[in-house]
Amino acid sequence: MDKKSRKQAIEELSLMLIYLTRFQDNNEFCRYMETSWKNYDFDAIDELEHKDLLYQPKKSKCVYLSEEGKEQARKLLAEYHIADKDILEKYEFRNIRPDETEQAVSIEQICFPPNEACTEQHMRERIAKASELFLVAVDKETGKIAGFLNGLSTDEYSFRDEFFTDADLHNPNGKNIMLLGLDVLPQYRRQGLGRELVFEYLRRERERDRRLVLLTCLKSRVKMYKKFGFQDNGIADSKWGGEEWHEMSCVIGIG
Repeated sequence: MDKKSRKQAIEELSLMLIYLTRFQDNNEFCRYMETSWKNYDFDAIDELEHKDLLYQPKKSKCVYLSEEGKEQARKLLAEYHIADKDILEKYEFRNIRPDETEQAVSIEQICFPPNEACTEQHMRERIAKASELFLVAVDKETGKIAGFLNGLSTDEYSFRDEFFTDADLHNPNGKNIMLLGLDVLPQYRRQGLGRELVFEYLRRERERDRRLVLLTCLKSRVKMYKKFGFQDNGIADSKWGGEEWHEMSCVIGIG
């Protein structure tokens, strides 16, 4: 490794420290957020903001990494041989690719009973229309999808069953997200993968200036989604699969 200048080293170390300390697991109200205290070299932070690697709200003691900033930090961690958070060492989180459609269809059939699962046709249509809202976790060892979270964007404010079956309801510029399914293969459960998928999804959509994320779930899953930061709005206006569903929401933006 070539010797770096003091200025470059401070910038890189600041970026890595912000990246490594950005988690808010103990924040009861907003666990999905990733913020770091602005307690590093101020000149370095200003330079990182100038490069669009982070942003620092006015009158705030915190800074937020952009997606580009996170990617750059990961490259630096690898260069310096520093370990990332365990789950990020094991999985790659990214948008689904067209050639992974078959995997998604198969995983959906495994994770949901026939009366609840998305059909192959609807899954294909959903991926074709809104792949940017289809977040997958890929096992780095196998290169296969371990789980995914998907949805459609809209300007509507309540969940309806048509979102499950009509991908044409997707409005790329919509301010709200209707989540349509959290799928984690059985062998990858109880490792925090579902939680990380939800948190990563919320962070990404917040950065895209979305306002609200809604979903429906069975009563047995209400407690889990509350831990993820969602509010229970009561019984949903949904008859999907002949089940009784709860509508849950999470506010991620203002405006």
